Amino acid sequence: MHPSPNSKTQTSALTLAALGVVFGDIGTSPLYTLQTIFSADSQFGPLTQANIFGILSLIFWTLIMVTSVKYIAFIMQANNRGEGGIMALLALTKTAVGSERKQRLIALIGVLGACMFFADGMITPAISVLSAVEGLELAAPALKPLVLPISLGVLLALFLTQYKGTNLVGVFFGPIMVLWFGTLGVLGLNGILQNTAILAALNPFYAIHFFTIAPWLAFLALGGVVLCVTGAEALYADMGHFGGFPIRLAWYGLVLPTLVLNYFGQGALILNNTAAAKNPFYLLAPEWMLYPLILLATVATVIASQAVITGAFSLSRQALQLGYLPRMRVEHTSVSHEGQIYMPRINWGLMLAVMALVIGFGSSANLGAAYGIAVTGNMVATSLLAGVVFHNIWGWSKLRTCLLVAMFLTVDGAFFIANLLKIPDGGWVPLAIGVIFFTLMITWKAGRNLLIARLKVDSMALTPFIDAVSAHPPSRVPGTAIFLTANLDGVPPALLHNLKHNKVLHERIVLLTARFLDIPHAPETERIKVEVLPFNFYKVIVSYGFKDETNLPRDLKLCNEKGLSLDAMDTSFFMGKEILIPSKNTEMALWRKKIFIGLFRSAETITNQFHLPPNRVVELGSQLTF
Repeated sequence: MHPSPNSKTQTSALTLAALGVVFGDIGTSPLYTLQTIFSADSQFGPLTQANIFGILSLIFWTLIMVTSVKYIAFIMQANNRGEGGIMALLALTKTAVGSERKQRLIALIGVLGACMFFADGMITPAISVLSAVEGLELAAPALKPLVLPISLGVLLALFLTQYKGTNLVGVFFGPIMVLWFGTLGVLGLNGILQNTAILAALNPFYAIHFFTIAPWLAFLALGGVVLCVTGAEALYADMGHFGGFPIRLAWYGLVLPTLVLNYFGQGALILNNTAAAKNPFYLLAPEWMLYPLILLATVATVIASQAVITGAFSLSRQALQLGYLPRMRVEHTSVSHEGQIYMPRINWGLMLAVMALVIGFGSSANLGAAYGIAVTGNMVATSLLAGVVFHNIWGWSKLRTCLLVAMFLTVDGAFFIANLLKIPDGGWVPLAIGVIFFTLMITWKAGRNLLIARLKVDSMALTPFIDAVSAHPPSRVPGTAIFLTANLDGVPPALLHNLKHNKVLHERIVLLTARFLDIPHAPETERIKVEVLPFNFYKVIVSYGFKDETNLPRDLKLCNEKGLSLDAMDTSFFMGKEILIPSKNTEMALWRKKIFIGLFRSAETITNQFHLPPNRVVELGSQLTF
């Protein structure tokens, strides 16, 4: 069957959009990959024909093995109801194993992968924009002092406009990236025609031969070769926005061919003139084209950076709703696309980190040393979690699963270990970023669980409380009081405080909890559950997926269909506001408790997280030894 005209149009539109969002990162990697490998600081050694052929062969087969085979053929199939990304994969795999110990191990692997993605999100804008603007050094060497200020200015403008969302400029991303990939292909083809012998490097024999004649040099080179697949994880992370078919169509129809042409064109240039290794991408272009190419490259790297920043917003919201980050302000920048969000705290944190990296490293070649660890760390985590999907969800045998995962980990592990050698030259930066994020995320998750458990232990059982107020009824006042609580079987502290100090109960008491599921979107039929209790008490559970917008006033309207009619103008929301005091018990180290309390105090208010009307919210404070 052939697709209908409408479906063809839709597929074309999605494919074009995917070029602008999904492939920006991997599409701009030709700017710095070969330059990083052959830079003076890389200790690469002599640029012999065998070495150049070996590097080009490694790049080609890395693109095939990592992107085409691992991500497109397998990982994209391991999606969570159409959603991809490390946190979606974590949510999927946690539900696939019954053992609590295995769930904790899976959570650690997933969080580590997410932390590496955050590090990647900081390094990608810095290295991409720097590598584009560095073309000015070739066009006019006198402009070299302006490279850093211009790069910082471009990045500053990018982060300052994030609050507007990508809706207005997104329509231009696809066509610009079509022009970019077309330019890559034409420049590469022109370079290849100058020395067609470079095409022999398509043969994997040259990659193998490289390892046989210079094993240590080849191993060191892997730390730079992996830069050709930076952004491969975006194919998986963004599949929920575009679907698998448009991403595959864009990859095989345009992105892969033009990337290969450009890398081999650069290789042919270096083969003819080894001095071109200092910046083979720009030296591949004719002199008249240099300034337009710098402009186009800068725009392409801004698009690549935009995609990574947007990905950081999405990942942060998923982590927040899965309980690994404290509440943060989330703004929706599009009426029609729920996935287009803006998170001010993440945006400004990324901006400061990116600026610091640009100033601290000073060049794209220096940043290349820091880049690989973040990318390969995320890839290793993805391979491990995918193995759980293959065996526990797809039902593959242990042998079949182990063979495929071992193949993935052999490639990922080699790249990761090669990049560990760069730790003294800057590789420590993504590791430090990863450790900081890992500590914060794991501490928040553990502290939150301990706090909920403590509140549950300290709370009065709900059924005896209702029996007591039924036997000795207090004064009832008109209206509905909704008490937000994590424990529906206990009496919320705010309810006890209200009764103790105000001596009244509202006409209707609703105990409300928001539950976050390990799926992207909660089914509409399961959004609301209402349980009627004696004495006009109600239990309400509102369910959200990790990509759903948390809007309680909107969703509580569904209670009307469940027999609980709520008048928004006659309803008040009550919630506890705990002040935590750290204690020296052994449940958690004191230093971690202090971190958790700091995060707890800085968290966004529940009023903002659930879009509650501020003039109908009542907060009742209490102290809690934690």
